[in-house]
Amino acid sequence: MLARGCSRDLTFRISEYWIRRGHVPLSVNFSSPNPTLPTWRLQPWRHVLSNPRSFHGGSVCKQQMDEKQWYTLLHRFKATINFPEETFNISTIAELETPDAGQVVVLHGYLGTSANLSKNLLFVQLISKDRTCSIQIVSSSKELPDKDRSAHELVKKLPMHTPVAVRGVLRKREQPPEQDSGSIRKIKHVELDVLYVQPLNEFPSDIIATPDTVFGPDQRHLQLRADVDLRKALSFRSDVGLALRSKLYDLGFVDIETPLLFKSTPEGAREFIVPTRRKGFAYALPQSPQQFKQILMGSGIPKYYQFARCFRDEDLRADRQPEFTQLDMEMSFVGADQVMHIIEELIRSLWSTFLKSGLACPFPRMSYREAMASYGSDKPDTRLGMQTSRIDYLLPGDLISKISPLQAPIVESLMLRFNQSVPDASSTMQQFVANFLDSAEGTAFVNNPDGCPGIFVIDSGKPLQGLQALGFEAAERVEEIYQIEDGDLIVLQARQDLPFSGGSTTLGNLRLALHAAAVRQGLVKPPIGFAPLWVIDFPLFSPTTQDEPGQGGSAGLTATHHPFTSPKSAGDVDLLAVDPRKVIGDHYDLVINGVELGGGSRRIHSAEMQEFVMRQVLKMSPERVAEFSHLLDVLRAGCPPHAGIALGFDRLITLMLGKSSMREVIAFPKTGKGEDALVKSPGPLTDEILKTHFLHLRASDDQSSM
Repeated sequence: MLARGCSRDLTFRISEYWIRRGHVPLSVNFSSPNPTLPTWRLQPWRHVLSNPRSFHGGSVCKQQMDEKQWYTLLHRFKATINFPEETFNISTIAELETPDAGQVVVLHGYLGTSANLSKNLLFVQLISKDRTCSIQIVSSSKELPDKDRSAHELVKKLPMHTPVAVRGVLRKREQPPEQDSGSIRKIKHVELDVLYVQPLNEFPSDIIATPDTVFGPDQRHLQLRADVDLRKALSFRSDVGLALRSKLYDLGFVDIETPLLFKSTPEGAREFIVPTRRKGFAYALPQSPQQFKQILMGSGIPKYYQFARCFRDEDLRADRQPEFTQLDMEMSFVGADQVMHIIEELIRSLWSTFLKSGLACPFPRMSYREAMASYGSDKPDTRLGMQTSRIDYLLPGDLISKISPLQAPIVESLMLRFNQSVPDASSTMQQFVANFLDSAEGTAFVNNPDGCPGIFVIDSGKPLQGLQALGFEAAERVEEIYQIEDGDLIVLQARQDLPFSGGSTTLGNLRLALHAAAVRQGLVKPPIGFAPLWVIDFPLFSPTTQDEPGQGGSAGLTATHHPFTSPKSAGDVDLLAVDPRKVIGDHYDLVINGVELGGGSRRIHSAEMQEFVMRQVLKMSPERVAEFSHLLDVLRAGCPPHAGIALGFDRLITLMLGKSSMREVIAFPKTGKGEDALVKSPGPLTDEILKTHFLHLRASDDQSSM
């Protein structure tokens, strides 16, 4: 390869061996005292490539390279460092009615499908960078001088999906007869005669990328590249974020970032802990910027907002992610009504701009108790109808004992009616019920410890229209409540005679499951439109459970929203010392179509009152209360009354686009196990990391934990 003993700063050119293989000569400058190849520089790379696990999982190169192969690799990369600047965007050309024919342009994009008509003529689709449209490039070796025919040969060899820079001449094109297929729109009035092509990377042959290929979460980059809907969702998300920022700016809000490295405080949800190199100390990632935005209210900032990253270590489902984005807002010298008014203005503006849909303001308001009693949910989708009614006082005791093992339970009912034209509605409904109860989803309701549902299908050919088990009085009342027809489904469900708590009842969950199953089978039309709703008057405190330990106090209570929420009225303040379970909080949730888009409250702005709630009501330990000393100091310094809200931005975009999961509107979502399959996070803790952060792993009965 290199002659030993040659002078320093030698310029070495690759031998004819490489030129014969189609490589442009590569210049390499050496400045080491020994002008021979500095093998010590190659050694680390040799180590990496000989160990596939340490370099792209072995997907790029699995064998040790020799010096010739290294020069090839370096040359290929060098050829992509400098490339011609784009003079036109393909998407721009698509919008031009009469582009200048004969104009020389440089385009960037990806190679698409090709048609090799002969040895000398090739047609290739050049796909735009945003993969929304394509232009046909024409490569003809006959029309090129000998020195430029290499471009034609190169285009023939390059595979689909190769990123390229192409210089060529725009030509008018006769409109082709075929129609567009797929998500990429073809430019039909102009094409490009190729003069020069520069590949900017390679697309490997081991990746199969066809229109029918389904990429997994571990190939999220290819999911995004192949799925136009995913990319459109991310673009839509960006547009909505920009519109919200503009609107909030006009309303006088200030965008302020708050820290991500916080400390652990018992707000309610489980936190992610970030160890430090300071022994015994750790940060916590914020569940929300709640405490910081209240601190801002005591700092003379009248209107605050940010698109905040939040972190909660909780069980995952379609509408939850361990890290998520929320539009966080807070205002001083205001109450709940002012906050709700501004949110209504924001939502109405978004719906008008992006969905071309009008929303009537003000939004309806419903108390938590009414929502739970009428729909069995604190976030009801009122479009479905199917309201629930309490009827246990009408039912014979023997019937109640058949549907529930509980003593003196509450029994509620609802009705499902086909809104499609269904022949023999009663038989069809009977079959629907049987299939549902036999399904995995239905089994959970059958095995409910409060009792399985009592289900009746209305049939006018039977005594009391199929409701004879209810007795005459109850059957008459049910007929009066629901105005029953043949094929209607009447469902009874028992529950304990206790005040409402939590987010839903068993009957409320069954209501949603039955309706969704009927929609899937085409028996009920899917709901349309948007039904915004404020749910208000939540209980300020709820009983603690094993899953929701709350703030860790000894009173058996947890803050329903968070411990900083204010009682709603003067009467509620009086109840704090007498019966805190009856206190109503000044808390409000925005619900649209059964999706809780956000929640907020008026805050406790008095340090003494805040400490009273923590110490006397929740019975938090002095050590726990001390963890909030920073907030108490702020409130003590003359903090004004304030209120705010947080809207789940991921959920908002999901709802506006009609998607079924937040994962469809997030670039790099976590899986149901809380993992990022592409980058393989979370990663294992090495001994070195454990030692650096003064940690050790402790084995438990069921899993390893720190």
